[in-house]
Amino acid sequence: MMARTKRSRRSYGAGEWGRNRVRVFPDPKTGLYQMEWRENGSRLTRSLGHGEWVRAKRQADEFAAGFVGPDLNGKAEAEPELLTLAGLFDIYGEEVTPTKGVHSRGHDRAATHMFLGFFGRNRDPATLSQRDWDRFIRERRAGRIGPRGRPVSDRTVERDLRFLLAVLNWATRSRDERGGLLIDSNPLRGLRVPKVKNPTRVVLSSEEFKALLKVSRQVGWRFRVALVLAHETGHRIGAIRKLRWHDIDFGDRTILWRAEHEKTGYEHRTPVTAETIGALEEARSHNRRAGDPPVLPAPRDPSTCVSGPLVAAWWKSAERLAGLEPKRGRGWHSLRRKFATDLMGLPLKVLCDLGGWKEAQTVLRCYQHTDEVQLRTALDSRPRKGGD
Repeated sequence: MMARTKRSRRSYGAGEWGRNRVRVFPDPKTGLYQMEWRENGSRLTRSLGHGEWVRAKRQADEFAAGFVGPDLNGKAEAEPELLTLAGLFDIYGEEVTPTKGVHSRGHDRAATHMFLGFFGRNRDPATLSQRDWDRFIRERRAGRIGPRGRPVSDRTVERDLRFLLAVLNWATRSRDERGGLLIDSNPLRGLRVPKVKNPTRVVLSSEEFKALLKVSRQVGWRFRVALVLAHETGHRIGAIRKLRWHDIDFGDRTILWRAEHEKTGYEHRTPVTAETIGALEEARSHNRRAGDPPVLPAPRDPSTCVSGPLVAAWWKSAERLAGLEPKRGRGWHSLRRKFATDLMGLPLKVLCDLGGWKEAQTVLRCYQHTDEVQLRTALDSRPRKGGD
């Protein structure tokens, strides 16, 4: 039977109960880690003589596996333990990842598993090089590494590498219990991250929206409500489908967008339009359960929110019913781009607050799109001197 382990910020246990169980935990008075185990029916404890979390966990694992015995004299090891890539990701995962949004935390965990499998858990972070960087890009693009085992775009590779850079950069600013930096410098600093030259960022047109809205009731009331909310609020479908009635204030005509449901972890409240209120009232008429049910309940379990795959399937059904030819990139997110483009005349700060963007540069780079009519109108409105 494999040894079970239990992790937490306050203690770490390794081994099997009744056989080789060992636990390490910080002494509340000194901050130094203690090791606790049972021997001949007695509970024994010793100080490890240091306050290093990763090192204490390694010692617990080694002791539980029988590789080392307890130093009953309590002497600290003479040489500091070399920080491995696994140790670095472990520290980052405990101290930084929990501060991120749900989607980012999931990506951190998946990327950590992928990088450790590719580079090696015991790799010294300082030895990463251009060759490792290039090799990862080749293998990730080809689909030979990664959770899904299939080729991915440069956009996906970019996101993975930016996470790796973030971990290494953070380590150059963070110190261990002895006051030394986790790593002296980022060995991958300055390397070029692959970028998509012409990313597909489709903006849903007004005609396409009207066509989808026209057939929306054929798909179902949930789809119609989600379509209107996405168009009127500019928010991601992931945040919309997780709304519950305690997030809706009909009196103030506002919606609370909770941090745990936002990709950026940005909690905010926005006013809503009459169209939004109408859609919410329609949803309320179909969903009068007691308590705090979802605004968009799952068909089979009204106590849970509708799933992501189901709302994606609704979109495809609506496109077919509306007679729209399939177009890569035209999905729920194209409504978010439409929202940003329709309100291009607003101050960026106002637009960001309405749509839930944390940074204005994201709106300019990824969401707002100009067309020829707007460009010509801007030229025609240019002030001119004289009669020329």
